[in-house]
Amino acid sequence: MDRIFDLAIIGGGVNGCGIARDAAGRGNSVFLCEMNDLASGTSSWSTKLVHGGLRYLEYYEFRLVREALIEREILWQIAPHIIRPLRFVLPHHAGLRPAWLLRLGLFLYDHIGGRKLLPPTRTLDLARDVVGKPLIPGRYTRGFEYSDCFVDDARLVVLTARDAADRGAEIRTRTRAVEIRQVDGIWRVTVENTLTGARETIGARVLVNAGGPWVEQVLAAGSGVNARAKVRLVQGSHIVVKKLYEHDRAYILQNADGRIVFVIPYQDDFTLIGTTDRDYHGDPAKVKATAEEISYLCASVSEYLARPVKPEDVVWTYAGVRPLYDDGASEAKAATRDYVFELDLPGGAPLLSIYGGKITTYRRLSEEALERLSPYLRGSSQSEGWTGRAPLPGGDMDVSMPPALAAELVRDYPFLAPAHANRLAHAYGTRAALVLGSAKSMADLGQSFGATLTAAEVSYLMAAEWALTAEDIVWRRSKLGLRMSSTEVAALDDWIATVRDQRTAPRAEAGGRP
Repeated sequence: MDRIFDLAIIGGGVNGCGIARDAAGRGNSVFLCEMNDLASGTSSWSTKLVHGGLRYLEYYEFRLVREALIEREILWQIAPHIIRPLRFVLPHHAGLRPAWLLRLGLFLYDHIGGRKLLPPTRTLDLARDVVGKPLIPGRYTRGFEYSDCFVDDARLVVLTARDAADRGAEIRTRTRAVEIRQVDGIWRVTVENTLTGARETIGARVLVNAGGPWVEQVLAAGSGVNARAKVRLVQGSHIVVKKLYEHDRAYILQNADGRIVFVIPYQDDFTLIGTTDRDYHGDPAKVKATAEEISYLCASVSEYLARPVKPEDVVWTYAGVRPLYDDGASEAKAATRDYVFELDLPGGAPLLSIYGGKITTYRRLSEEALERLSPYLRGSSQSEGWTGRAPLPGGDMDVSMPPALAAELVRDYPFLAPAHANRLAHAYGTRAALVLGSAKSMADLGQSFGATLTAAEVSYLMAAEWALTAEDIVWRRSKLGLRMSSTEVAALDDWIATVRDQRTAPRAEAGGRP
């Protein structure tokens, strides 16, 4: 056994990385392993929202909504480069929820979460307001506009992991936990590098199972713990189409089946539509948007928009599996989005398993997990709450600064096109200069792979953000896959493989032969 850590975490999604960051910041030694790339499971397939969950009020989830609304502004302030305010338009549909119920829900939404920075709800005349123009003329005349936030979900996870590593945590991607067992009050976790097959065993005084959809499989790897809670896998699929309208607001649309669908401006030139809610029973790694779901989302949006959306308009789809706590709800849409902990003490060493949760509450979930584990950890509890004050990497700025930062980049690197500078500012914040370095021209940034992606940025992502493949870069560290051709992505993969081989090749000793 190579080393004994205070805390080992299995799972590199938002919950696992959030716990790693908080624990490392409190002085604990932390080990985290993720069998694929960071955020490669549920955490990168969300609707990209930091929100309270307006519809959860219908299921009386007041505690969850309040906590999420409080977290919404906290997260915006610690990561203003990847989180931004977004106004949502809720058209009143005469055949569905009555206007008084919508007003009541939005009143609660405005007031139970301590909103300070985001603007309040307002009533809309959709016949006159610009946000009514994309809607079917004459059908929707009244609506409401309220605030929530948009987030780059995968970057939130990666930056959380980066901060954890900066504070001493050991983050291992492409590393699967193949066996967990307890010996003399210490968890022995055997991990395997999925690329090389190399194995090693680390020790930990405390173990956290943040396996997401695989939470039950983690327990089955020899832990000696039989899960009391059950996970309910719910598939959520999304579609992306070319931009549907010119204004910057999103829509929240009611469906006759009681569900809602979001329509969100996305990556400047696109519109994101989602999500579905259906129980899933297959391999979480193989989930894909079905033709039925794509048709459902197109039909839902076309009930409202003057320009119908058709399946042939879809340029990209993605799907994820949400590992919800199984509370026995009859329908997937009614299953709780709250998180549940299961703490077991087989042989005396604690194992905490996490069920459910959502992007918005990951930071608070992390705090509560460490509160549960505090009797078994040596780190200081005096640091409680620090994650809500310390910015994530690149986020050390005022919430209004990202556009100004883009302008600064153009001033300091005049060869950058404004759109390129804007992308870098919103991806890396104040760390964008680390990507650009001392470059004086585009040529200094190295090979161009298309869509403003350069060798300098790829090298940074490989060195600082655990990127190992083109997919990691164009679909998780960015969404440049929407703009790059398959030939460009293949060229990027070839370049990455060459660089990786060069880094791992044995070096010749002085005077010796390679």
